Amino acid sequence: MTEQHPHDAHGYRFCPRCGQQLEERLLKPGDPSRLVCLVCGFVFYLDPKIAVGTIIRTDDDHLVLVRRAIEPGYGKWVFPGGYVDRGEALTRAAIREAREECGLDVRLDGLVNVYSYPGRTAIIVVYAATALDGTLAVDDESLECAVVTPADIPWTNLAFHSTHDALRDYLAGLLHPLTR
Repeated sequence: MTEQHPHDAHGYRFCPRCGQQLEERLLKPGDPSRLVCLVCGFVFYLDPKIAVGTIIRTDDDHLVLVRRAIEPGYGKWVFPGGYVDRGEALTRAAIREAREECGLDVRLDGLVNVYSYPGRTAIIVVYAATALDGTLAVDDESLECAVVTPADIPWTNLAFHSTHDALRDYLAGLLHPLTR
């Protein structure tokens, strides 16, 4: 669960404004170093990526998991989720990702939690959801879908820390109401 994600390494060398070389500089004590253009002074902030996930409960109190067909975490299990598009509401992204990754239409029931980890780019917002309609199906990012009981969660074969932490919190009954 410690695999490097492509968004965690930047590798940027040139200014997106003028094309000149970037250099890491400490602009303020206590802040991380920033990429700064040597010519125009543009500061290139490496902002986090926002992802959403949905822990989907079926009508028989089982949970939906998908097995990843992409890196990072190829072949490991997660709940449906993915990145939020610029300008997209978090709740809309969670509903979209559930439909795309497992074929189910869902109702969001509450917020499980928000997860971030030192040195990682992604901030993961996880919702609890109930399956309403649709047919369980895989997309091009999944090898298979499964409906499991909480006792059958493959804890040793989960893709990410956030997958483990969110499932643990969900099963512990940690759920925050959604505000609109």
